Amino acid sequence: MALDRWVALVVLGICLIYGYTAWFMMDGALPPIMKRLAVWPSSFPKVLSIAGIILSSIVLLGFEKGEEKVGDIDYRRLHEYKLGQALVLLGLMVAYAILLRPAGFLLATSGFLIGGSMILGERRWFVMIVVSMISTFGIWYLVQEVLGIFLRPLPYFMGT
Repeated sequence: MALDRWVALVVLGICLIYGYTAWFMMDGALPPIMKRLAVWPSSFPKVLSIAGIILSSIVLLGFEKGEEKVGDIDYRRLHEYKLGQALVLLGLMVAYAILLRPAGFLLATSGFLIGGSMILGERRWFVMIVVSMISTFGIWYLVQEVLGIFLRPLPYFMGT
């Protein structure tokens, strides 16, 4: 069996467990007043599990296969791809998740965006810094001010 079908089989298993949890375990703990609502807290997980089951079944059964394209990943030649670059980027994601609370959203996110763009090959420092600052501040502003969700912008020692 090809690599894409193995991945689809694993995703199908995860979606089945997720769907079982959403359909049978989440709704039992709802208070009676919540059961009268049109949309329950389990509605989105139910939609996600159904979509995941359908899409992974399509891949598993091979309905999406056509002629082999030039850009397809060949798992027998993984050594020819930039695995080091991908692993460093994954490490940067882990570091971002760890540093998000202690360093604050603005510093951690802008550092992640600058570091990620450097790993992916961008060398124009001015562009990296400006784009990361605008993106970081824009996301923080939308979450904090528009949605009203508190997101610590600065590190703990700065008193916010």
